[in-house]
Amino acid sequence: MEQSFQAIYEAIKKDAENKSYTAKHIDPLYSAHENAKIVIVGQAPGIKAEQSKRFFNDKSGDRLRDWLGVTSDFFYSTDKLAILPMDFYYPGKGKSGDLSPRKDFASKWHPQLLKLMPNVEMTLLVGRYAQKYYLHQKNNITLTQTVKNFQTYLPTYFPIVHPSPLNQRWLKKNPWFSTEVLPILRQKVAEILQPEP
Repeated sequence: MEQSFQAIYEAIKKDAENKSYTAKHIDPLYSAHENAKIVIVGQAPGIKAEQSKRFFNDKSGDRLRDWLGVTSDFFYSTDKLAILPMDFYYPGKGKSGDLSPRKDFASKWHPQLLKLMPNVEMTLLVGRYAQKYYLHQKNNITLTQTVKNFQTYLPTYFPIVHPSPLNQRWLKKNPWFSTEVLPILRQKVAEILQPEP
């Protein structure tokens, strides 16, 4: 019997691997809807997202919404977008930014949630972790190579760099991303999300 969104949500909270979060009353942070047409796979919630209980609630989120060509109101209210980070919990702080999402988290929960979203037309792979997992990449393939060859993965996947301010140097070094990739991304998003006739 197929599980419901609510049943999966409760199972995530009760999972022993998430016990330390649940004990602190920290809930998994993601968004999944039956009507979703685009799935956004990011890294993991940041500390601001965890504290506010709102995913992409930071400068990265502002930039991502600009890249997608959607407003904040639409982003948080629509059931046409699903947000499935590689980990649904803030992993903590490392030496140079946040820690990596837990390795087996996505493989455990993403397939169950995606089964309940039959209308997905495109999955946006935000950053290296999402790309490596969904595109089954080896370590020698760089993010720059993947993003530059984004057309190869369409229409199923659209790989992009993470919108984090930490990637400002990468964006300056690779101006083609803004001129060649973003216009097509906005076009694809607009086409998929356009209202039904």
